[in-house]
Amino acid sequence: MLVYPSSIDLSTRTLRFLAGQLTARRRDIGTRWRRLPVARQALLALAHLRCGDTYARLAAGFGIGIATVYRYIREAIEVLAALAPTLAEAMRTIRTKVFVIPDGTLLPIDRIAADTPYCSGKHKRHGMNVQVLTDPFGRLLWASPALPGSTHDLTAARQHGIIDALTAPGLKCWADKAYRGAGRPVRVPFRGRHLKQWKRRHNTTHAKIRCLGEQAMATLKGWRLLRKLRCSTHRITAIVQAVLVLHHASA
Repeated sequence: MLVYPSSIDLSTRTLRFLAGQLTARRRDIGTRWRRLPVARQALLALAHLRCGDTYARLAAGFGIGIATVYRYIREAIEVLAALAPTLAEAMRTIRTKVFVIPDGTLLPIDRIAADTPYCSGKHKRHGMNVQVLTDPFGRLLWASPALPGSTHDLTAARQHGIIDALTAPGLKCWADKAYRGAGRPVRVPFRGRHLKQWKRRHNTTHAKIRCLGEQAMATLKGWRLLRKLRCSTHRITAIVQAVLVLHHASA
């Protein structure tokens, strides 16, 4: 097999952060020897998450077995996911913001047509629904556990407790039409074709504010593994949380 050098569009700070977490993990479990040092294991995990490289490619590039690649990547994801903020922790930061933008995205998965719960009627494809919260500058603050793609955004937001969390402190919240019916704190655009002029102006202003939330989606999709997930759906939540932690570490 041919091997060639490549690059990852991440800073060395991200690599040092992950390597530090893996060093602490090895110290806790008393690891004596590994095929790869922590820095190489961290680089391996980043190549998988950021570039979406397969286990076979990584095994050839790092000179280890595919099973070892799987174990190293899974360990790194578990270590990172444990550091992900909960909704309650994220709300302490959100309360200091002028407003917050909730939004949902579909992470495509590799599934057959028979898997109805994972099929999104809106996107006409299989995937997992993930809710995110963004600050007024488009920075990703929090990402929810993944739910089957057939889950509506408002249903997912209620199930995760997002609506209740935003209602309690009376925060201003700007969302798209999918969150219609969420209640007073969530502001959504007007619906209809023949709107009055003041309603059209309101929708234009609303769209300019809400488009900042698209930056958070771009942040997630910048990690190429999330563009087409081929793993078990039970692991997707941990992967999203790991990406969130790495994003905050590199910010």
